[in-house]
Amino acid sequence: MDEVWTVRAGRVPYEEARAAQKRLEAARQAGEVPDLLLLLEHPPVYTKGRRSTADELPMGEDWYRMQGIEVTDTDRGGRVTYHGPGQLVGYPIVSLKRYGDDVHTYIRRMERLIIAALADWQVEAGLIDGLTGVWTPEGRKIGSIGVHVNRGVTTHGFAINVNNDLQPFAWIVPCGIESCRVTSVARELGEEQDLDAFATTVRDRFCEVYARAPAEVGAEELPPGLWIDAPAGTAAALR
Repeated sequence: MDEVWTVRAGRVPYEEARAAQKRLEAARQAGEVPDLLLLLEHPPVYTKGRRSTADELPMGEDWYRMQGIEVTDTDRGGRVTYHGPGQLVGYPIVSLKRYGDDVHTYIRRMERLIIAALADWQVEAGLIDGLTGVWTPEGRKIGSIGVHVNRGVTTHGFAINVNNDLQPFAWIVPCGIESCRVTSVARELGEEQDLDAFATTVRDRFCEVYARAPAEVGAEELPPGLWIDAPAGTAAALR
């Protein structure tokens, strides 16, 4: 079974993580690195997918920035969503060749891994016809998916609400869905959870669903020039 390098990168600014993904994408296309799974958090940020419209940020971008939340464009699919501390973000940098170059099958597996990881933590979740992401039985969104594929290699991926503040979702139209209700693992279970332990569950379920063997690799162990020089103290949250 082929390995997937799992990198627990801590808290990384969104734009820095996106630039690192592009470098890793190019390295994967060139065969310089194997498939990778980046697990990290972001400082508060709204990201606008390729199908986003202005009405999904009804307060106006400057208002959100005044609340301490960055607003940025991104090349993933989907619409507007929020990332913040306490949310686990997974960015697989994966060649689709072993999955028949079928992005739909790749995404279906991603849904399965999120649902399975949540079940391991006693949170019931599933899919809703016609809507993206992963939802609780009460219709609250707990996991988001948005991917980008370039020359057969994926970037971006998924986000699971674990301990993050949910208020920023109420200020937007999440994923373009009016009256979208959002929840987290902490909300469902009634207390804050161990984010690093949850990340381990996600790693294990990813490897199970995608038929891979996990290999933990520190960000500093990646080939020179592929990662970022994060400020001191930012990489502690998931270590």
